[in-house]
Amino acid sequence: IQLHTYSEVEEVSGFVGQFKVKVRHKAAYVNHDVCTGCGMCQEKCPKKVPSEFHMKLGDRKAIYTLFAQAVPNKPVIDRDNCIYFQKGKCRACEKLCEMKAIDFEQQDRVEEIEVGSIVVATGFEIMDPSIIESYGYGRYQNVFTGLEFERMVQGSGPTMGKIQGRDGTIPKDVAILHCVGSRDLRYHEYCSRTCCMYALKYAHLLKDKCGHDTQVYNFYIDMRCFGKGYEEFYKRVQSEGVRMVRGKAAGVKEKDGILIVTAEDTLSDRMLEVPVEMVILCTAMEPRADAIDVTRIFGISIG
Repeated sequence: IQLHTYSEVEEVSGFVGQFKVKVRHKAAYVNHDVCTGCGMCQEKCPKKVPSEFHMKLGDRKAIYTLFAQAVPNKPVIDRDNCIYFQKGKCRACEKLCEMKAIDFEQQDRVEEIEVGSIVVATGFEIMDPSIIESYGYGRYQNVFTGLEFERMVQGSGPTMGKIQGRDGTIPKDVAILHCVGSRDLRYHEYCSRTCCMYALKYAHLLKDKCGHDTQVYNFYIDMRCFGKGYEEFYKRVQSEGVRMVRGKAAGVKEKDGILIVTAEDTLSDRMLEVPVEMVILCTAMEPRADAIDVTRIFGISIG
């Protein structure tokens, strides 16, 4: 198995059993053949920018590895933010690299490889919940997406695993809102399938990391715990004291620094207003923005 990392397929020709694939290897401006991945260049780089991997909850350097377990665990230079590429000075990484791996003259390289078959795994994006104005994402600082919360609870994440709001406060009351943009005629009619289970995982982690006296509310339409051991985990989370509210949240408002979640509890047939300090949105999964380009390059159809 040969990995072509930091590379992109540009063209596919031929036929089954004998495809010709043009791959562009992007310039990393670091010679990975001699780089040892010691991290000195990243440590001493003076330029910080918001980390895309950590959903901009933390920073990275202009020379960086995407995350701690990246393969290969060797850096690339972001030329859009590198002081040398932008202003013609600095070169701190080059001066400090004992292996002389920094190469500011490196260029993209195109390689053609022959393969018998191709498997396309496109991945997905998460929906931007700011378009659903009633949930306040982007307006209220302690409304997070599920992926932002996922990064937060990572031991190597922007807060080193500590659960806290953007204002640094540790929440004692948290609402998790299911189906944000999923199963909704205005956005996506389909179920994104993963949200129920990661919402339960987040509820369990909140109880575990913030203390069992932390109040966690799950606002859901239906619980879809379909896999092996999933129903058992659902029951375990309930036994931990997580409150399950059967009803989709209508909106989130902020009053005196407290977030108020409005929802209808369809089991008790009453409206609720639940005050919390953090809201986590389980956002819909969407096709990647470049999905049409992928279908064109590989000559495949989409549904």
